[in-house]
Amino acid sequence: MKLIKTALLGAALAGTVTVAAAQEQYIPILSYRVGPYAAGGSGFFGGAIDYMNLVNANGGINGVKLKWEECETEYNASRGVECYERLKSNSGGASLVEPLATGIAYGILDRVAVDKVPMTTLGYGRSDAANGKVFPYVFPLITSYWNQAAAMTAYLGSKEGGMEKLKGKKIVHLYHDSAFGKEPLPVLEAQAQQYGFELIKIPVAHPGNEQQSQWLQIRQARPDYVILWGWGVMNAVAIKTAQRNGFPREKILGVWWAGSEEDTIPAGDAAKGYTTMTFNTPGNYPVLDEIRKKVYEAGRGNLDDKSRVGSVYHMRGVTAGILWVEAIRKAQEKYGKGKTLTGEQVRWGFENLNVDEARQKQLGAFGMFPPVKTSCDDHEGSGAVKVQQWNGSKWVPITANWVVGDKALTRKLLEESSNKYAAEKNIKPACLN
Repeated sequence: MKLIKTALLGAALAGTVTVAAAQEQYIPILSYRVGPYAAGGSGFFGGAIDYMNLVNANGGINGVKLKWEECETEYNASRGVECYERLKSNSGGASLVEPLATGIAYGILDRVAVDKVPMTTLGYGRSDAANGKVFPYVFPLITSYWNQAAAMTAYLGSKEGGMEKLKGKKIVHLYHDSAFGKEPLPVLEAQAQQYGFELIKIPVAHPGNEQQSQWLQIRQARPDYVILWGWGVMNAVAIKTAQRNGFPREKILGVWWAGSEEDTIPAGDAAKGYTTMTFNTPGNYPVLDEIRKKVYEAGRGNLDDKSRVGSVYHMRGVTAGILWVEAIRKAQEKYGKGKTLTGEQVRWGFENLNVDEARQKQLGAFGMFPPVKTSCDDHEGSGAVKVQQWNGSKWVPITANWVVGDKALTRKLLEESSNKYAAEKNIKPACLN
């Protein structure tokens, strides 16, 4: 597999002048820039790398520069595991890893604990990994699929005039037939029973180019709402097929991985009025302007298409980069400012994050994502989301405040599932120091 160096730090000096080598913090990048999910991978990892380049341009983290290598996973679980194994020990060892793929995350879930490499799963992956007593090295930061599903039903309930008004309604879960697509089912099934709505589950085979039979089922079922739990090319196909079948786009509510410009622009007029969940607020922010000025004007931008800077996927990558850097910065407070840290030390930083509104303002990212405060009990740190709508040319937020669903339900499911996992793997739940 081709290994691509995406950043080489340090400078070659002429003559006999010598300088001390700069401290460097190494991050392997398990990216995907080809295939049906390339738009998501290139945008997200491009945003993360742009932010790391910005941090380096500003002097690093207390002088420690970031260094990274990129390996193409093609969003394939076995390739992702191979990339992780290939990169994890390079340059003194990995500080963290973020595969942006549920299948890859599941594939290295047990490995990262053994290797002492914290893994972030920003808005995806195992929802029960928020229990740090069972999954000390996994951080489903900001919000999980379970909390998103709970927020979805809360939003649909509010549209109907109250959760009790969902009784007797039909809600279709149109999902990518993978671990990703099935992840929210425990919450949706529990809430269907609790509130009395009918949940109709309709899978779509990877990659989702053909959905005529699924939308025929939907047309016959005549549901009140369709939850589109899609990814990549599946999303635009779903929106266009819904239009051909006469299903109103206003009744479709997408997962946040079905809520990017790359999902709606290809669907054309069929997407206008379509809504999705998001954990970023659409708009421009000082940190994005700083990236344009200090990274792209300096010729260090990671995206060939500069118009994608500030797009949904790019902003999510910048958000990931911010949380990575803040975890390293936090860990330096304990283990030594200006020092290169081990993955084990960075793990502590992730478990003690507090990116509140005041810190967001300092970073030029106020309101871009919800405040994140983690602990051993809560590796997620928020659980809040927003709803956004495509107006034909851009995404606009339609919920003024962050939305939180039934966290009592999701915590109950989280405890049950993580404790079951602990029993199966003979893990004694406990907080690490």
